[in-house]
Amino acid sequence: MILSARPNRRSVEPMRQALRDAGTSDVLFTHAYHLAYDPKQLERGQPYPPLGTLYAAAAARESGFSVAFFDSMLGDPEAGFARSLQEHRPKVVILYEDSFNFLSKMCLLRSRELSWKMCTAAAATGAIVMAHGSDAADHAEEYLNQGFAAVLLGEGEQTVCDLLDAILRRGQLSEWRIPGLVWRDVSSGRVLRTEARARQRDLSLLPFPARDLANLSDYADTWSRSTGYVSTNVVASRGCPFHCNWCAKPVFGNSYSLRPAESVAAEIAELKSSYAIEHLWFADDIFALNAKWTEQFADAMERYDAVLPFKIQSRADLMRPATVADLKRAGCNEVWMGVESGAQSVLNAMDKGLRVESVATARELLGAYGIRACYFLQFGYPGEGLKEIEATIDLVRSTQPDEIGVSVSYPLPNTTFYERVSEQLGSKRNWVDSAELSMMFHSAYSTEFYRALRNALHFEVTDGHLPAERRTPGKLRMLWEEVYALEAVCRTAQPTSLPIYPQQPMPHSEDFEMLDASVAGVR
Repeated sequence: MILSARPNRRSVEPMRQALRDAGTSDVLFTHAYHLAYDPKQLERGQPYPPLGTLYAAAAARESGFSVAFFDSMLGDPEAGFARSLQEHRPKVVILYEDSFNFLSKMCLLRSRELSWKMCTAAAATGAIVMAHGSDAADHAEEYLNQGFAAVLLGEGEQTVCDLLDAILRRGQLSEWRIPGLVWRDVSSGRVLRTEARARQRDLSLLPFPARDLANLSDYADTWSRSTGYVSTNVVASRGCPFHCNWCAKPVFGNSYSLRPAESVAAEIAELKSSYAIEHLWFADDIFALNAKWTEQFADAMERYDAVLPFKIQSRADLMRPATVADLKRAGCNEVWMGVESGAQSVLNAMDKGLRVESVATARELLGAYGIRACYFLQFGYPGEGLKEIEATIDLVRSTQPDEIGVSVSYPLPNTTFYERVSEQLGSKRNWVDSAELSMMFHSAYSTEFYRALRNALHFEVTDGHLPAERRTPGKLRMLWEEVYALEAVCRTAQPTSLPIYPQQPMPHSEDFEMLDASVAGVR
């Protein structure tokens, strides 16, 4: 349970009466990712509700505040948001991004621009407007300049409740001395940062996400049209303890916390029975890190009759026989692994802590259990040239993953990678949408080459899984001819060299076997 201070009813009752006269909700939660602004994701037609936003809304509601929610994912983020403001007339508006969704963590320009528009619209009604999310954390002063009263840092549920208590129950409209905040001092104009918010170690204390506030039937309709089944998202953990030096972690840092396996299984059983969910995406940064927990989870899924097909994100070196057997038992049918590169030198430069040979082992093991093995690949990292690119192509061809996702190295603030290339960055430092794939630093090749490489490798994997009579070798040959033609003309004059520096010590799954994953009973 999220705890908040007990209100002094005598002192706050006049304010509460004024708020009742002014509107119907204490706080309106929303976010700034809109599916229609991202053509690639719109075409896929597989949206997920903003889980992080719904966790914060649930925490506020459990603390006694009246809560409303506007979902920008499928709703009109301008006209629809304006109607929601008029309907609920909230005193506080919180743009709380879904930090469990990689699309929010990409800090896309369309989302940033939309968040600023939504702030202006909300502030025009007299509401106090707050922001939480990766982009706001990285650019707090810019968000304050756009009219946000404060930016929430780190895990935000308790900060939300403390802020609402200060504003709505104690009448404190500025100068909050609450951990995990950035705000501007009115008198001096200085941007002030309070002490860091301690991480939420016991995730069993959080209520389930407030899915009742979202229109899940719209999501179900979209999924049914695009895939023929209904999927939704869930999380079993927060954070990732590995140190890949290109990975930005502005919300959870390098911490790692697990929910009790029983609680996760109970939530899935509820999704299965109450919402007719047929498939799940575990939005955890890393799943199956703790082998003992994974075994407990499989046991709990069977006890609750909650077994459903699901996909996860994990690492190749975590795919061991007992773990894969437990994943299969729990319902897992798809594992996305952060493979990144087939060149060991590139993985070392990334501080990935992964051996290339572990990818083939994991792929074979997953295939033996009938689980789809999928790779995240990243091209363009400093020091990667044609030899390293071809090593990645060879790895894909020799192991034949079921699917791949291709991106290029994308420098985000507060990472070692960003600091290494920051002097090369121009005014453009973020992509507009998730398909842009623009190079923003001095990689070995220009953007055109990497886009052609993505197209060819994607097509080869997809075409290779078709029956022989449906394959189009002529098109595949043409795509690879384009790649090698561009290789000769898209070379960068002075590409960033391969970094050489002491490697970070990498944690291993054995280090996490003693994590206490049974801190609370089922909620």
